[in-house]
Amino acid sequence: MDKQYERFCVTDPHFYDSLTSARPEATWFAAARRPVPEGWQRETLDDWLIYGPAGGELPEQGWKIHISACLDNADRVLDRVFGYCRDRGLPFKFIHGRAALLMRNAKYARRGTSGKFITVYPRDDAELEVVCKELSELLDGEPGPYILSDLRLGDGPVHVRYGGFAARYCVADGVVEPAIADPSGTLVPDRRDPVFRTPEWVSLPPFLGAHLAARNATTVVDLPYAIEEVIHFSNGGGLYRGTDTRTGEAVVLKEARPHAGLDADGVDAIARLTREQEALERLSDLATVPRVHDRFRLGEHDFLALAYIDAKPLNKLLVDRYPLIDADAGAEEYQAYSRWALHIYRQIERTIDAVHERGLVYGDLHLFNVLVRTDGPDADTAVLIDFEVAGPAEGYRRPGLRNQGFAAPRGVTGPDVDRYALACLRLALFLPLTAMLRLAPEKARDFAAVIAEHFDVPEEFLSEAVATITARPAAAPTGPQIRPDTSVPAMMRRLTDAIVDSATPQRDDRLFPGDIEQFHSGGLNLAYGAAGVLHALAATGSGPFPGFEDWLVRRALCPQSGSRLGLYDGLHGVAYVLHELDRRQEALDVVERCLGEQWEQLGPDLMSGLAGVGLNLLHLAGATGETALHDAARRATELVSERLAAVATDDPPAGDLAVSGGRQPRAGLTHGWTGPALLFLRMYEQTGDPTLLDRAVTALRQDLHRCVVRPDGALEVNEGWRTMPYLAQGSAGIGIVLDQVLAHRADEGLTRAGDAISLAARSPFYAQAGLFAGRAGIIRYLAGHDRDDDRLALQLRNLTWHAVPFRSGLAFPGDQLLRLSMDLATGSAGVLLALGAAQHEPGADLPFLTPAGPAGTR
Repeated sequence: MDKQYERFCVTDPHFYDSLTSARPEATWFAAARRPVPEGWQRETLDDWLIYGPAGGELPEQGWKIHISACLDNADRVLDRVFGYCRDRGLPFKFIHGRAALLMRNAKYARRGTSGKFITVYPRDDAELEVVCKELSELLDGEPGPYILSDLRLGDGPVHVRYGGFAARYCVADGVVEPAIADPSGTLVPDRRDPVFRTPEWVSLPPFLGAHLAARNATTVVDLPYAIEEVIHFSNGGGLYRGTDTRTGEAVVLKEARPHAGLDADGVDAIARLTREQEALERLSDLATVPRVHDRFRLGEHDFLALAYIDAKPLNKLLVDRYPLIDADAGAEEYQAYSRWALHIYRQIERTIDAVHERGLVYGDLHLFNVLVRTDGPDADTAVLIDFEVAGPAEGYRRPGLRNQGFAAPRGVTGPDVDRYALACLRLALFLPLTAMLRLAPEKARDFAAVIAEHFDVPEEFLSEAVATITARPAAAPTGPQIRPDTSVPAMMRRLTDAIVDSATPQRDDRLFPGDIEQFHSGGLNLAYGAAGVLHALAATGSGPFPGFEDWLVRRALCPQSGSRLGLYDGLHGVAYVLHELDRRQEALDVVERCLGEQWEQLGPDLMSGLAGVGLNLLHLAGATGETALHDAARRATELVSERLAAVATDDPPAGDLAVSGGRQPRAGLTHGWTGPALLFLRMYEQTGDPTLLDRAVTALRQDLHRCVVRPDGALEVNEGWRTMPYLAQGSAGIGIVLDQVLAHRADEGLTRAGDAISLAARSPFYAQAGLFAGRAGIIRYLAGHDRDDDRLALQLRNLTWHAVPFRSGLAFPGDQLLRLSMDLATGSAGVLLALGAAQHEPGADLPFLTPAGPAGTR
């Protein structure tokens, strides 16, 4: 689970939202509620309030000062710095309120920006030195978290980093990034990594030398532990596998940073580490929990050394064993899985009972916190890990750090917190969709009915779980209770109603609620914003919606600084939809703005890069006859061809090089070479030039090199730790374009690959419903592939597993399943578009994905 999503679940019970959009000024810090000083001006940007003297000027980049604070001293620190900056005419900005500051410093906040509370902008190095000295004295003794991206001055809350002051952007590795200028004036990325570094052309001011030396003096050289592997990082610290060099014993080292990694109650990582140590020492007689090995401090960080457990996380074992993802699994496989899952569950339940008998509540039960041994005499024994929110049973309430798919509702206390999680675990072991239960607890009845249909599970095992989750008397799972009308037209009508009902035209940042990405790339674009929703509505015959269109036009003609240019995450996708909605001149105005940017430096992909740009330019050129657009489309195609030639190979890469993502190129429709293949194919259909078809084949093969054949014969994108069948970054998207290439040219290798990809669209279970990374994308693939009515009917039927009533309509959860989404990539608009494709409605497709000419007749 991507923990970044949890910070967007605080504001709204139905949709992902940012704290900035919903927190009234009454929740701001006291200094933020004061009148703006005379002669000053203030503006709001996300969670920040920015103050500066009216008409004042600053350099575009330089050394900036960051100040951190804890929740209980933030008001005091801000009051002092506010007065200091006001009296000296220093521009500054700060996080506006306590809730936003907590989220910025939460356990799963972004490590590169976490801890930053106040930013002060000195005008030059001389002023930097004076301000650093005076602020350090002014804030002496005030605690605050260490800002990982910065250099800390002493042990106080004052930090420094070289970076941009003005909002400038460049294209790096095909992506629009915040930028600073190098000595030649060229804009380069302004990196915000969780480690202090300066650009190679920038010298460290001499007064900072002693602070850098002090920072570098803390090392792991003298530790009696050898760190061998980083398991993961969070904002609270790292988790490492290592060896005690004194004894040779394998250990896990848990790191905790003071004042950092806060949970929802404001408790920091150090306090939670102490809780874990105390709980594990109290449970030391249990073989099913880790043994405490040591506790020590390095610098200001605390470490807890635990005995290493050679086992696999339950969530990974579930994926390896789960028969519902295998279309060929038979009764024997389902029965064997049921026996194994029930065996694992009973062990976990016994351990939780033992924890309760010792007067504690575990508080954090979920699939990721259970390890299962797989080898030796202890194979298939379960161990609970991560006791940092455990506490005494008396007075125990829902913890501030929790997994949303297993967390008890408000008001549940004591051992009942664990009993609720056990009920969720009963369902999750057989249908891992329990994250949705926060949206609709009654879905537990649907889930139980699906489980009873497929698995050999005792009736009371399910009915007791449903009773606990719904807080209603136990009853046998007799069938779905809130499953909607499964006819496609009825679902489409209800989806449309829900999408329209969710609109917020009074907001400036978004029109329709969607994925958290809309708070990074903006609320206008095709994948996550208004353009994609309006495209889905128009393509399935709904509308028109003049008010929604006007909202999009107003913001598209005056986009925010740093807006992306791409088809799916930027302005080209907006232009495409405006043209589709008969807003021709506005579409051309947006494209003209795009052509004035550094578009030739974009990457080759479809999502953000030249493949999508080229396709849109080709489309608009054909619709308008504009020669300049034709020329730009050809130029985009030439650039993509050059980049393909630089990487193309007929030989599959070996080992780690055959993996998609990480440090290797990504495969798939939106981020891989399949997007460029689509551009080459559409250009070929326009020009008849066979070399373009050759390039389409070559591009597809680059992505096929990063696919792997699963045991059931299905071809899926290989991400190393998992394989992906989906539309955007999986094999289904590759298959759609591959099928269209085969309509123009026979190719034995591509035909075999296409047949194997077809097998990836047979699974009864997909974790998400969305178009880009869920069942809706599989439906779109099947709708255009072979008209296999049985396979398509199965996917349409099982789509209802994710359906949730919303007002008078029907909606679907977005990525991570924690909140509903209406966008194209992850939510209800994408499901609507896929259903339109299943109905073979003309135009119900993603832009440029429908074949042109006779081969494209569906």
